[in-house]
Amino acid sequence: MKAYVFPGQGAQFPGMGKDIYENSEVAKQLFDQANNILGFSITEIMFGEDAEALKQTKVTQPAIFLHSVILAKVLGDSFTPSMVAGHSLGEFSALVAAGYLSFEDGLKLVSKRAISMQKACEKNPSTMAAVLGLENKIVEDICSEIDEIVVPANYNCPGQLVISGSVKGINIACEKLTKAGARRSLKLPVGGAFHSPLMEDARDELETAINSTNFTEGICPIYQNVTASAITNPVHIKENLKTQLTSAVMWTQTMQEMIADGLTSVIEVGPGKVLQGLFKKVDRQLQTESAIL
Repeated sequence: MKAYVFPGQGAQFPGMGKDIYENSEVAKQLFDQANNILGFSITEIMFGEDAEALKQTKVTQPAIFLHSVILAKVLGDSFTPSMVAGHSLGEFSALVAAGYLSFEDGLKLVSKRAISMQKACEKNPSTMAAVLGLENKIVEDICSEIDEIVVPANYNCPGQLVISGSVKGINIACEKLTKAGARRSLKLPVGGAFHSPLMEDARDELETAINSTNFTEGICPIYQNVTASAITNPVHIKENLKTQLTSAVMWTQTMQEMIADGLTSVIEVGPGKVLQGLFKKVDRQLQTESAIL
């Protein structure tokens, strides 16, 4: 069984998507449509060389979404998933690629998500940190003992967990986790505590947008971040998506569940190869590749 997976924030790079734009009329039309929907020329930023402009959350998230979704659209009949999943932002890409959301609705939701997350970050100075080499339970227990907001945010692969919370909470957690035997506790260069209670305002805004968006039947199951299990019911998908911003990304559990359900090969659609590397950490025998035109 073949899974198509979609990367999240952090996979962006200057020049992203330009080759797709230049080699496909379908891609060109979709990128031009995206500029109109967003009200600014995102292609100018994506195809340019200004890495700093690309790092703005309101640009980064739509840029990665567009790269992934348009590549999936251009694949046409060769896009044949038995299952799909996306890491954080990538879940929106997966939903559009698998037919649960239209291209326009997906892009509008991603743009709303990015802007509302940026606002939440500015309201509550916060951060994230990667913890390497500790069991999940130890990290979870230490986070729960700290009298600040600090929670597991991304279960990326066995032995690699990202925590999220207040600046003070993350500092305390990193110190305690290092003492507990973590190989590394490394603060990440991000602007906020994604997938934590500090995203509650952004979650509220996004929920309003999701409620007014039409979800339809898709072409295959999607393994959602908050459940790590195969979902096909659009009503359930919609509900799960509403809680994504304040819940942990259960990516380790998602990969394990996909493998248990018969996964044999993984195709990463979009910029970078991060997700392929994570799958290899779970099962070295898995066949992985990047989607290409």
